[in-house]
Amino acid sequence: MSGANSWLARQRKSDLVELAQTVGLKDYESLKKNDLELQLDEYISDNASQFQSDPKLASYFSSRARTAGSPVKKEAPELKVSKRRATKAIEDSIDVDESDEPSRSTSTALARTPGRALSLASRIPLPATPADVASAVDRSTVAIRKRAASLYQDSGITEATQVTRESLSTVKSVIYLVAAFELYYLRPEVLPDYYAFTIPAIGLLGTSDYPVQLPDMFALLTASFWSPAATWVLTSILLPAFFGYFFNLSAAHAPSSSRGRPRASQPEYNVDPLTFSVAKAIATYVVYAQGVTFGGLINPDSVARINSALYSGWKGVLVGTAITGLSSFYDAVLKK
Repeated sequence: MSGANSWLARQRKSDLVELAQTVGLKDYESLKKNDLELQLDEYISDNASQFQSDPKLASYFSSRARTAGSPVKKEAPELKVSKRRATKAIEDSIDVDESDEPSRSTSTALARTPGRALSLASRIPLPATPADVASAVDRSTVAIRKRAASLYQDSGITEATQVTRESLSTVKSVIYLVAAFELYYLRPEVLPDYYAFTIPAIGLLGTSDYPVQLPDMFALLTASFWSPAATWVLTSILLPAFFGYFFNLSAAHAPSSSRGRPRASQPEYNVDPLTFSVAKAIATYVVYAQGVTFGGLINPDSVARINSALYSGWKGVLVGTAITGLSSFYDAVLKK
């Protein structure tokens, strides 16, 4: 007993549906793939003279010719159609028998109906050659790779990475990060945490009670916050920015206008980052290491609190100024 044409068996159902539309097959929408293969094989065989010259069916007729060349396959079209119909009737009767006796195993049913087993085996679309297997694997791999690349591009990770790198690759970003690092350690000293509430344990996740601490914002109303905060702002921002603005080396070397009175063009930095870093290093060393109060303007207790809060004290601040100074110097060298 023979199944559908081997070329048809290797096609996907979507390809079979498209082929059915092309050849004009009727009432095929509700057919399963195997039944659609049989209907197409029967329809094209009955109308072979009409489709013999169609290039889309060249592979079909080639497969049919190879099958017809085998001594086992040489059967009249009418006999083949009759056998297919008989096979279909037997399969339908077997399906009714199985529904009436659900306890009967599949292996027993196949053993009692070897014709059905052979028909089912002949309908399984298997690759013709190892080359077809390799080609199918390659197509699947390429499709998966393209899909992964498409998802990666649609996610916007590349654009976000580029924007983040451009934002961080500036001298200003380095200075801001160093200042944020100092504030991270200074904040618990000037705005101490207090107990707010507890997140209860979740047995399903295996977590325990977690007490939540929040900054005491009422400390903003006390001198305990403003005295050390003002001292840090003075030595780390105001004084360095003052000297960086007036001792701006980048502004001094900016090109001037060639018409009329020489006029300096807009400098790249309003506050020179190198001068800013040097001035901050000097102010930090004088105030936090030498204890200079500028005539009582700075409270020694505030200096002690800042020294104890910052990472490595005033030495850590000097390391930060060295980083910002080197970054500004390297940036100037690259632009030359």
